[in-house]
Amino acid sequence: MKILFISLGCDKNLVDTEVMLGMLASRGYEMTNDEQEADIIVINTCCFIHDAKEESIQNILEMAEYKKNGSAKALIVTGCMAERYRQEILDEIPEVDEVLGTTAYDRILDAVDAALAGQHEVMTADLDALPLPETKRLVTTGGHFAYLKIAEGCNKNCTYCVIPSVRGRYRSVPMDELVTSAEELVAGGVKELILVAQETTLYGVDLYGKKCLHELLDRLNGISGLFWIRIMYCYPEEIYEELINSMIKDKKVCHYLDMPIQHCNDTILQRMGRKTNKKELIERIHYLRKRVPDITLRTSLICGFPGETKEQHEELMQFVNDMEFDRLGAFTYSAEEGTPAAEMPDQVPQEQKEEWQADVMELQEEVIFDKNEAMKGTVLYAFIEGQVADENNTYVGRTYRDAPNVDGYIFINTDEELLTGDIVKVEVTGAYEYDLIATIVK
Repeated sequence: MKILFISLGCDKNLVDTEVMLGMLASRGYEMTNDEQEADIIVINTCCFIHDAKEESIQNILEMAEYKKNGSAKALIVTGCMAERYRQEILDEIPEVDEVLGTTAYDRILDAVDAALAGQHEVMTADLDALPLPETKRLVTTGGHFAYLKIAEGCNKNCTYCVIPSVRGRYRSVPMDELVTSAEELVAGGVKELILVAQETTLYGVDLYGKKCLHELLDRLNGISGLFWIRIMYCYPEEIYEELINSMIKDKKVCHYLDMPIQHCNDTILQRMGRKTNKKELIERIHYLRKRVPDITLRTSLICGFPGETKEQHEELMQFVNDMEFDRLGAFTYSAEEGTPAAEMPDQVPQEQKEEWQADVMELQEEVIFDKNEAMKGTVLYAFIEGQVADENNTYVGRTYRDAPNVDGYIFINTDEELLTGDIVKVEVTGAYEYDLIATIVK
């Protein structure tokens, strides 16, 4: 039988998808991208913000049509939205057969069997469980890079966030299991491992009684055939000295940190439930750049949090201008039901949120263009991601400064024939908005 799998949301959700795909493949199911020939349709949903929820609902409704007209025999919904709105999905969309909670994805085979048998039910598990099915993931990212989810859940309880309620408390994956998984991925052709979690910096505190991300980096650094290790989702207040030391000494660790800060104004940070302030953020950023001079810092910001004033927005703009982040994403605040922030007074109108977001991104475009201009003449390694359509001598790549799907690209002009996943040394010759232009160094 043929299965269509739709994975929505973040890279952490994608890892769950790949585990489920591995389990289904081990049973002999065939994968398809064609809705019309799929016998079984599985949707791994997201509900982090309003737009993600809308996308999940739209996908479920679209796929329900294939169940309604009889071409699909089973429709299964998994992931964060399935955890959050379990019974509502079953009640309001009768075409859905099975709903799997976030910690029950290892029961995907049971769910398929139950759906084909005509059952309609919700399958859940303890929200603080950590499914560790013994199966090889089916990597969907092209094979040359893969995400390694090192922990699940979150203890931070930011006032705008639903993650603790749908993903549970923070729990680390045992280090030996991560190393074994990494070795299997590298043996399968993966050259870049991207470490992800709701928060990577706290890795190990629950299992080993201390932060152990640096120890994990040291072990991963020893895997033969691995070229890059990239770290995402580091909370600024949790970045610690041993971690910085490992970034410096472990040559495979990219000098790149994704450090979501959400805002810089102390009052807003406090209302968000964040554990830092503006002074500490500035000190942390300066310290990281002092210790690792070529570090690329990525951050994310929320525009229009409840109660935000024009003056606080202007303060954020000045902060973005002064800090000169190498990579930055700004998002409009999304009021999520059940979160404290959604009940706060002085909700900012949507039009105002969008205007402030546009302000930040316009400023960041100026910042990054200046930074990219300064990159001219720099020699870097680049991962080849593919070839530009209709351009036989132009390839698309990523440097250590670019995480997949969120950052920019480097466009490489060469007469050489390159393949996706190749690693080449290039010299930056120009800049274009968020991207770089380069030629191969002989």
